[in-house]
Amino acid sequence: MATETQRTTAEIPKAYRPAEVEPEVYERWLAADVFAPDGAGSRADWSKKPFVIIQPPPNVTGALHIGHALTATVEDMLIRRARMQGHPTLWLPGVDHASIAAQYVLDRLIAEEGESRQSLGRERYLERMRRFMDETRPIISSQHRRLGVSVDWSRLRFTVDEGSARAVRVSFKRLYDDGLAYRAQALINWCPGCRTSLSDLEVLSRPTQGTLWHVRYRLLDEEGNVSPIDTITVATTRPETILGDTGVAVHPDDERYRALVGRMALIPFVDRPVPIVADPVVEREFGTGAVKITPAHDQTDHETGRRHGLPVIDVMDDRARMTEAAGPFAGLDRYEVRRRILAELEARGELAAALPHEMIVGHCQRSDDVVEPRLKTQWFINVKPLAERAMAAVREGRTRILPARHEKVFFDWMENIHDWNVSRQLWWGHRIPAWHCPDGHVTVSAEEDGPSACSTCGRPATELRQDDDIFDTWYSAGLWPFSTLGWPDQTDDLRRFYPGTVMETGYDIIFFWVARMMMLGEWFMGREPFEVVYLHGMVRDATGQRMSKTKGNVVDPLGVMEEVGADALRFALVHGSAPAADQKLGRTKLEGARNFANKIWNAARFVLGSRPADIPADALLSLPEAKLLGPAEHWILARCAATTEAVERAYADFQLGEATRLLYDAIWGEYCDWYLELAKVGLTEGADGDELAAGRRQATWWVLAWVLDRYVRLLHPVMPHLTEAIWQRLPHRPDDAGLLMVSPWPAASEMGQAPDDAPARGTGELLALLGSIRTARAEAGIDPAEWLPAAIFLPPGAAREAYPELESALARIGRIRPRLVADRAELETGGGAGALSVIGGTGEARLSRSGAEMEREHARLTKELANARVQLAQTEARLGDEGFRQKAPQQVVSAAQQRAAELRDVIGRLQERLHEDA
Repeated sequence: MATETQRTTAEIPKAYRPAEVEPEVYERWLAADVFAPDGAGSRADWSKKPFVIIQPPPNVTGALHIGHALTATVEDMLIRRARMQGHPTLWLPGVDHASIAAQYVLDRLIAEEGESRQSLGRERYLERMRRFMDETRPIISSQHRRLGVSVDWSRLRFTVDEGSARAVRVSFKRLYDDGLAYRAQALINWCPGCRTSLSDLEVLSRPTQGTLWHVRYRLLDEEGNVSPIDTITVATTRPETILGDTGVAVHPDDERYRALVGRMALIPFVDRPVPIVADPVVEREFGTGAVKITPAHDQTDHETGRRHGLPVIDVMDDRARMTEAAGPFAGLDRYEVRRRILAELEARGELAAALPHEMIVGHCQRSDDVVEPRLKTQWFINVKPLAERAMAAVREGRTRILPARHEKVFFDWMENIHDWNVSRQLWWGHRIPAWHCPDGHVTVSAEEDGPSACSTCGRPATELRQDDDIFDTWYSAGLWPFSTLGWPDQTDDLRRFYPGTVMETGYDIIFFWVARMMMLGEWFMGREPFEVVYLHGMVRDATGQRMSKTKGNVVDPLGVMEEVGADALRFALVHGSAPAADQKLGRTKLEGARNFANKIWNAARFVLGSRPADIPADALLSLPEAKLLGPAEHWILARCAATTEAVERAYADFQLGEATRLLYDAIWGEYCDWYLELAKVGLTEGADGDELAAGRRQATWWVLAWVLDRYVRLLHPVMPHLTEAIWQRLPHRPDDAGLLMVSPWPAASEMGQAPDDAPARGTGELLALLGSIRTARAEAGIDPAEWLPAAIFLPPGAAREAYPELESALARIGRIRPRLVADRAELETGGGAGALSVIGGTGEARLSRSGAEMEREHARLTKELANARVQLAQTEARLGDEGFRQKAPQQVVSAAQQRAAELRDVIGRLQERLHEDA
């Protein structure tokens, strides 16, 4: 019959299997060419402002880790929403060549082959590296595809491709011509393992339990002879650098040493006389109040030595072995020298003390070697003029940093910025385009083949030698927002898509990358590279610990996607998050996201399977006439409109975690738990051929489909595969495309007529009462299948008016036999002994329980009370055992005490419940 409801679910599988659905959906997107703003399937409205994100390029040697997954998810959410809003959207992907990381990995591989950098030579090594890149570069891109990212793969860039190489050369030449790039000797971070200078980001500062040694230095008398009795005791954490000491410093106001200022001390082992100087940099409370000055091996000492004109003596080579300047220790490793120096000092009686000392030690991010301050000739960029322009962009509001509290961090760093060391002593990367001639001249050239001659003396190119250093990886990364668009050429992409809209990254690299992109963008392009800097937090394990392979608490996104699906991982990463706030990710959160995906799938399965047979298969999605809507329909449409507005506000404020919370509550709580249950009644009532009843059934189903359509659109940016698969099976609007991802983003104004406020409000109040009834039943331990008589009082108003139409649905959902009473007094007298009183919304209810039910409840509570008393007795006996309290770890004792307190509370509440039921 035409009025019968269809029950087939052949169009949608019973179980949601993401491993089957997600890859198929992604291939459909690729085939439709909808990722690119100018792709064949794009529906971009070019009258609208483009929305642009240039992807932070992950390391080419790496695999997708949880941080990448968070970054990609957040960016994909922003891009997908903008695409559905009709903006031309460009999400440009890339991969970073990762100089140090790549060399570290390749060096280990070629070592297994019996080779090394030195044995291969520069050219052969780079050829081997390029083959290695060809093997590894596609890996992380394929993993991003598994996550569902909608980047424009046709514009994929690599930070060492020819476009990037040209941008590096041109930009450096311009900085050099502007007087901002220069070559000089300075103290830098040096990794003895990787044998290169390091940026601050590549140095991991690690708290370490070290030792503070007190060492006696002999003093010289006025004739320059060693005094037999006069000494000064200095404090040091690095005895091996004693060999490079060129001074001793004390505080000018330290009375202990005032008489020694100006005298000479003798550095042991190398017998070097050095002056004792007064300098306010010395902390009188640290160690002995006297410190050794080693200008070549400590940043503070370098500045102190410069102020006092002290010589600079380098006693360590690139491998952290001692040079000839170290005298008898030349050629030895730094730690072997430390061991020998300490042994000799102790033998001489010149080691005054060795005290435990908490210190921060810098380690190389890749090799884990302890980083050494080294005096090196490097290429630097004077970034202060660039920093001023970048700060102006933030001050003037042209670039916003979110959350705003990080603006202070940004300004603190930029206002105290140091010149940027861009040199790296590696082979893989962009080689610095500077050529040296035999006469000491330097020529910087932007040409791929270098200069034709020395720019100073005219020596031919054949006599010039290119600088051996390469650029810090962050230099090419700093050009990323515009080099990827074709700069230095004035390309169509550069004109259309610069500046970008959002730069999304972790708060931990705001200095090292975001600041540099802003500085270089302002300098070369004349304006800010992006409008918004959105900073996300770190992903930690379920207990809040930082993830690390050593701890064994790393979450592998690839494994998670195989188990729960890409959409569940994406939702778990964003749900409950806030900008720049660290978040916990564990099994519970991932399973919750998977359950949410299943909930939506099952809801869609019900909606599709409940479609009335008299609705044509090709019917377009629309809202029914208002006269056919019941109170429940008005309510869910009002809630859908409110949710749509709230989600849009959350996106506008970059509160993506709040957007997912709103959708979770609306879909699971309001749509699935309430409206689907109400709709089931509406879909099955009045199957007698009555036209009005048939119209109401159709209206109920159309509202189900309409709201589900709204919610899958809103949910699409975070759970794209699931929503696309569901949406394909729903009826569509006339202006929809063949794919959800390029169909219109919903707006609250699209509701046609606004839902009637009174029945919507009344339904909400009735559902609040029903929710309280459910809670009261659960807390009372009443069997969910048990039907209970319920006296209900509703004051005059919206809930009372909506009640007649919803009575049968409320009864079915709440498992109650409701009886509406005229006044509250009648409610108070109903229900009998043991009745449950419930308040919810504007209404009240009193639920009656049968004698048998009360007896079962009393027996259950009595049993629970007896069990709790036994457990409490056992716990108290354990706590009363003196041996347990003395030998057990404190946390175990504390846990037992807490358990005892919990059991006492449980016993008290059970006794109260039994007293009430008596």
